[in-house]
Amino acid sequence: MSSARALRWQMAGVLTILAAMTCLAAMTCLLPLAAAAEKPVELSRKAKLKVAAVYPDLAKRMNITGTVKLEVLVAPNGTVKSTKVVGGHPLLANAAVEAIKKWRFEPASEETSGVVEFKFGSEQQ
Repeated sequence: MSSARALRWQMAGVLTILAAMTCLAAMTCLLPLAAAAEKPVELSRKAKLKVAAVYPDLAKRMNITGTVKLEVLVAPNGTVKSTKVVGGHPLLANAAVEAIKKWRFEPASEETSGVVEFKFGSEQQ
């Protein structure tokens, strides 16, 4: 292989690596912006009935504390239609989901969605 041809292959390799690094850098910078844009908002409907989450015994014994964030879809009649865990420890998440299913919200003309937080701490019994 001639030295000119080898040099072209090396340059092509360098350019490919630079292009890949540029794409990676762009994705690294843009992903946090996309996540911030998709961040769900706090649920705006007023709750008529709130049921407290039961702090799981296993989580208490293991001293697991923290906040569970649930994305909630509320039907027009005020009942919780669906939930999705968007943050929090798995041992605490089920307790939060079970509690939110029992909540009742004021009626509205359409479905609404938002985020509800449940805090689990050592002071909670």
